[in-house]
Amino acid sequence: MAETGWVYANRSQTRVMRDGDAAQSPLEILTASAGTDAVRALAEDIGTGDVTARLVPAGALVRARLVCRDAAVVCGQPWAEAVLAAVDARLAVSWAVEEGTRVAPGTVIAEFDGPAAGLLTAERTMLNFLQTLSAIATRTRVFVDAVAHTGARICDTRKTVPGLRLASKYAVRIGGGHNQRIGLADGALIKENHIRAAGGIAAAVAAVYCAAANIPLQVEVVSVDELRQAALAGAKRILLDNFDLATLDAAVQQFGAGLELEASGGVDLDSVRAIAETGVHRISVGSLTKDLEAVDLSLQFWPWPDTA
Repeated sequence: MAETGWVYANRSQTRVMRDGDAAQSPLEILTASAGTDAVRALAEDIGTGDVTARLVPAGALVRARLVCRDAAVVCGQPWAEAVLAAVDARLAVSWAVEEGTRVAPGTVIAEFDGPAAGLLTAERTMLNFLQTLSAIATRTRVFVDAVAHTGARICDTRKTVPGLRLASKYAVRIGGGHNQRIGLADGALIKENHIRAAGGIAAAVAAVYCAAANIPLQVEVVSVDELRQAALAGAKRILLDNFDLATLDAAVQQFGAGLELEASGGVDLDSVRAIAETGVHRISVGSLTKDLEAVDLSLQFWPWPDTA
């Protein structure tokens, strides 16, 4: 699938193109959910009211800083800003590093000022977004760096936290990766069960082309024979599922010039370099968005702990 092919496939969902308007950039589309994500997450956290924040004296103002305790790629600033705006418009943030910056442990990544009660209410929800999206961006960057000497692209999947699809895909981009389709409506991936239900690879490909001629289509195969069938059926993008290195190499040698080949299935940091060196064009990695270790962040009010 082309890097941004999904962007143009589902106009009702992403509002990408309107008559007479220029297309939104992929990042604009992916950050469009930040406001609604923030409101939904705050409602989950606050419920009927923040009991402890009521203990703060009325009108109390505060200065605070946000420290990253891990080596990480900072990501999630649009969501953090949306949380602050939803809680109290008087809360101000000054980012010390740009989105996508790789930081060392102990780096101050932001400073805040405004009503103390509001910042206390916003704190956990804001950090939840930042720690999760920074984790995705950080993990993605590690994979991207591992294959930087090849032409392979690291791609995400639909294995995301429910309700955070756009945010997760945004974080993959910030980490240097590439997005697959957002959802089922803007791209077709014909998998094993689709093939069985349709009665074969050729029948499945023909059915998709008949139903949605202009939609990006990819076929998942588990053998070189199925790869050949998919190519004969007219598919141009093929996902090679759990191929070993020798078979990947043979597939690239035989079909790589005319087809876009993507490796998938159990890809980890121990295997991704060798997979990329076979010459595949893309490598999809489900763990980018589903196997996460949150980045450790600490919001500290003045006076700072190291100066008290």
